[in-house]
Amino acid sequence: MKLSLLTYNIHRAIGVDRRFRLQRIADVLEHHAADIVLLQEVDEGAPRSRELDLARELAAAVGYPYVAVGHNVSMRRGRYGNATLSRFPIVRERNIDLTIAWRKRRGCQHTHVRVGPEGEGRELDIFNLHLGLSAAERHEQIRVLTRSHEFAASAPGQPCVVGGDFNDWRSLLYGAFVDALGFRCATQLDSGRRRCLRTYPAFSPSGGLDRVYFRGPLRLLDARTSRLAVARLASDHLPVYVEFELR
Repeated sequence: MKLSLLTYNIHRAIGVDRRFRLQRIADVLEHHAADIVLLQEVDEGAPRSRELDLARELAAAVGYPYVAVGHNVSMRRGRYGNATLSRFPIVRERNIDLTIAWRKRRGCQHTHVRVGPEGEGRELDIFNLHLGLSAAERHEQIRVLTRSHEFAASAPGQPCVVGGDFNDWRSLLYGAFVDALGFRCATQLDSGRRRCLRTYPAFSPSGGLDRVYFRGPLRLLDARTSRLAVARLASDHLPVYVEFELR
């Protein structure tokens, strides 16, 4: 069966014009109509986003019946983190703390999704993350992730996707995932690590910060950034759309 996934740092639905416009994000999600959506920088109860629960607002607007939210940062009013929207049942979920020492709080939301017709579904592990700004911090965060119970329980032969905002300008984590952990990279355009899908900044992309790694019985069919005009305005990142065949 075919399975589509979209990862998108929505920047609290505040666009490059500095205006909060949740409908623009909804329009992007509706156009691509991915089966599973990984969102980062998702507010809940924050004044800057009209105190809305952005994950549930978007799920209701676009028609995703299953939602999981992992909050990483608490503010004076409101909080924010990662969210996963799915057309398939989310069997279980947990937010994995990736905060390193005194640095900004970061996390990876793990969801276990049952994909396919009810009663015949295949189970899929999804790791939706937002990594830190320094290379040393990111490497340590990946070590924390791979030592987590959820990651260790995902066998190499089981379908697994790790996606989100890696902040990995120079593809320094490519070796950790591909060489050490047996993943393939959907968003890397060559094995030399020099070319990848560019997602940031949205209006004139120069860096591939948003990545998707996968392993197990998944065959990559397509990977691309959004070409919608509204996507260049809705957030400071472009979304990445990936399509697999789940075998």
